[in-house]
Amino acid sequence: MLRNKMSNLRKFIDIGANLTDPMYQGIYHGSQKHLPDLDKVLERSWNNNISKIIITAGNIEESKKALEIARTDERLFSTVGCHPTRCNEFEENDDPEAYLKSLSDLAAGNKDKIVAIGEIGLDYDRLQFCSKDIQKKYFEMQLSLCTTLKLPMFLHCRNASEDFIRILRKHKDSLTAGVVHSFDGNPEEANSILQMGLYIGINGCSLKTEENLFAVTTIPSDKLMIETDCPWCEIRPTHASAKDIITNFPCIKKEKWQPDKMVKGRNEPCTIVQILEILARIRDEEEEYLCNQIYKNTMKVFFPHEL
Repeated sequence: MLRNKMSNLRKFIDIGANLTDPMYQGIYHGSQKHLPDLDKVLERSWNNNISKIIITAGNIEESKKALEIARTDERLFSTVGCHPTRCNEFEENDDPEAYLKSLSDLAAGNKDKIVAIGEIGLDYDRLQFCSKDIQKKYFEMQLSLCTTLKLPMFLHCRNASEDFIRILRKHKDSLTAGVVHSFDGNPEEANSILQMGLYIGINGCSLKTEENLFAVTTIPSDKLMIETDCPWCEIRPTHASAKDIITNFPCIKKEKWQPDKMVKGRNEPCTIVQILEILARIRDEEEEYLCNQIYKNTMKVFFPHEL
């Protein structure tokens, strides 16, 4: 009983949710499998102590869509930016400056809802979508938006730590606050991020292996944030962290969809509690303390005007 009472005092902020994904409209691989149910997904979120959700965007169109969804509820917010794997879009109309301006104008005109520039960064795991040179060029260009608009950075780094840190160091004097989301690196990479004064975002993809778990224990609690990166990055039974989950959610296959149940294989913001449970156990920290610290960290970066 005490656990339930304490649990109700918690407040979570999911710093990374891909709510523009077609899966929340019931569409999987271009095929409609069930009715749109984003409203039910959000209902489950609010019923599980989530107080705010930041909807992440990967290009200009997604940024507009994320903002549109964010406008439907006072607890929803969004980002504006171009994901490293999509940076070819800057050059599609031979006018990178115009693309940058469209991102800038969207962010500048909606500061009540847009709380970060992102996702921006480098992704060397998926170079088939965008070359290293293009990624680096437009990562730097988008960093300028953070400075001019005074918005925090929502950063993405996959298998590109060296170039990622080098670029951030180059711009260190003009950088705003920020978080490197979906961290899956080693303790040395975590330390490089921390030396830049940045925060580190943890989700299911951060907790796959024993090496991941060890790296996460090296991050100070006052530099941690948590996220789901839904509909991706769920914690699977094969993950080293799965044994530390306490709270489970009933799931059914999409073909047997029911509005009051999660869809198997489609992550949701409500599962953020599992990230907290795992972190508390592997770090040997008290859940309520850790939850409160992570909440304070997140508010400080993304919602400082509310403090």
